[in-house]
Amino acid sequence: MYDALPAATVRTQVTVPLRFPDGYATTARVFSFDGLVDGREHLAFGLGDWAGALRRHAAGGAAPLVRPHSECLTGDVFGSQRCDCGPQLREAVQRISDAGGFLLYLRQEGRGIGLYPKLDAYALQDAGLDTYEANVALGHDEDERDYRAAAQMLAVLGVPELVLLSSNPDKAEQLTRLGVAVAEVVPTGVFLSPANAEYLAAKASRAAARAVDLPSLN
Repeated sequence: MYDALPAATVRTQVTVPLRFPDGYATTARVFSFDGLVDGREHLAFGLGDWAGALRRHAAGGAAPLVRPHSECLTGDVFGSQRCDCGPQLREAVQRISDAGGFLLYLRQEGRGIGLYPKLDAYALQDAGLDTYEANVALGHDEDERDYRAAAQMLAVLGVPELVLLSSNPDKAEQLTRLGVAVAEVVPTGVFLSPANAEYLAAKASRAAARAVDLPSLN
């Protein structure tokens, strides 16, 4: 299934208690890896009864719930209202903890263009471009995220099939191409604020356009 990618290995696994600003708390089994194709320090968070979810799937039950979440320093850490990344992360941790599964925290800031270029793109958005147009104006693709490392991580963790927690059709498309079976796509919530309305509208428009060209994953 993963023949096109080199095998990665688990480097370290440790238990980490998590607490969010609203008081929600849970515990994660955090995995780091060696041999990831992009050399970045991606992490997998095993949440809830993740081991039981893997056992149940191996016995013919439902696939575990998984969200690949791209790093957003401004949203995840500092609570920026210019995007919905922080609320999506908070939602994902609770939903996966309830169901049993994994959150893959991928070091792909700014849709893969990096932190400084993302801030440059913010300045262009202030001048009237949308979030995708700004990336292109800086000489980048609209979205440069790559999920090969995510597929490697899933292979190491023993996840050949998953229920994907995402509203981004590109994640399902890339993972499917990489040999990960996507049993179902479960959309994330909508976290609208006055500061991110145009950003969310651009994301929704692009996702809808991509979804028209994709086969059903259900």
